[in-house]
Amino acid sequence: MRTPFVVPALAVLAVAGCAVDTASPVRAAERFHAAIAGRQEESACAMLARRTADKLPAPGQTCADALREAKLGPGGQPTSVSVWGDEAQVRLAGDTLFLRRFSDGWRVRAAGCRPVPDLPYECEVED
Repeated sequence: MRTPFVVPALAVLAVAGCAVDTASPVRAAERFHAAIAGRQEESACAMLARRTADKLPAPGQTCADALREAKLGPGGQPTSVSVWGDEAQVRLAGDTLFLRRFSDGWRVRAAGCRPVPDLPYECEVED
């Protein structure tokens, strides 16, 4: 069971593309899901925040292996985006992602997130 992902009141997290996306968290989220859909898990790993990529794999597993096993939604069209400074939440038709803007662009900190009533989000991939 994954631990709940806490979303501070003034924070929401980051997504990025094969190359990190410097323009928008929405585009970064879409690129992340495009890489997953295209079975390019290594590229998707490159879009994760360093802490997320480091924490994701189990011992003896690569980041790409862990993403192949993660139960991520299908992505889809953006339905909403919220940005608070360097933090963002992007809701796609089939997934909710949290992103953070780093010096090199937007990176995914959490994906496969589902709201839990009266609790923080629960995410398949998180830091």
